[in-house]
Amino acid sequence: MTERFYITTPIYYVNGAPHLGHAYSSVAADVLARFKRLDGAEVLFLTGTDEHGQKVEAAARAAGVDPQAFTDGVAADFADMARRMNISNDDFIRTTEPRHKRAAQHLWRLLEQAGMIYLGAYEGYYSVRDEAFYDEAELTRRADGTLVATASGAPVEWVIEPSYFFKLSAFQDKLLALYEAEQNFIQPASRRNEVTSFVRSGLRDLSISRTSFRWGIPVPGDEAHVMYVWLDALVNYLTATGYPDADAPRAKFWPADVHLVGKEIIRFHAVYWPAFLMAAGLPLPKRVFSNGWWTVEGEKMSKSLGNSVDARALIDEFGLDAVRYYFLREVPFGND
Repeated sequence: MTERFYITTPIYYVNGAPHLGHAYSSVAADVLARFKRLDGAEVLFLTGTDEHGQKVEAAARAAGVDPQAFTDGVAADFADMARRMNISNDDFIRTTEPRHKRAAQHLWRLLEQAGMIYLGAYEGYYSVRDEAFYDEAELTRRADGTLVATASGAPVEWVIEPSYFFKLSAFQDKLLALYEAEQNFIQPASRRNEVTSFVRSGLRDLSISRTSFRWGIPVPGDEAHVMYVWLDALVNYLTATGYPDADAPRAKFWPADVHLVGKEIIRFHAVYWPAFLMAAGLPLPKRVFSNGWWTVEGEKMSKSLGNSVDARALIDEFGLDAVRYYFLREVPFGND
């Protein structure tokens, strides 16, 4: 029987134009996809864009356009980057597509039916830039008094709002058992150790909805809430297989063989994502591999920081083959 191989890039957040880091992740996944095709495997290679959340809503407002028009433009820019980089993806998913809304809401209902969701109130630190919640122990106060996430340097703010919660705390032992039994589930080893340490320190239930903005997928049965962008976004990997239709042509590709992700989002893919899937009774991806950052003077290259470089400018100057070769030759995969 022909081997099947499903590989994904992270879906890229559309609050700004693509940069070198996005191109690097895409090229790395592309090389693996091409190798597996040459080896005779039937490959599904997915990339795309993550288009909901407070940061996108704010960026659209700043640009003076509605969020859908804003995301249409930026998603087209990411698709152009993939074309210019000669990325051989089989699908380009957008989280604003009807197929994705259907998949995300279906998974929500499964979690709800499993008794894993409850309504409460969230009070704590939130980073709009990272679209992430942080405990106080994960924060650093800078000399100017700004409180930032230690890992990313992103500013945080104190928020209080009604929220649905996922019972993440119920999965601590199951996740640790997964990491122990499947040593290659998280790679490289440094990231596995980091994630294991985070989970061992204790998991708290996760806020999975917001009411302070509207640009997101409505929570089934309670449209005053939209889904937390990371619950919404992670489902894209299922959406591309035709989920929730078990007889969809691509359903045979799940579970994914490799999720390639940046190290700043390893927690979402190696903690939250397997917990959601366990709760829903779905198979887990086989591997999550975290690549490093492209940095400028020691800081992560980022749209939000305005220190990014567009890979297409490098192609114009040096040619496509030279840029792709440089990405894979000069940087040990997994390192910054």
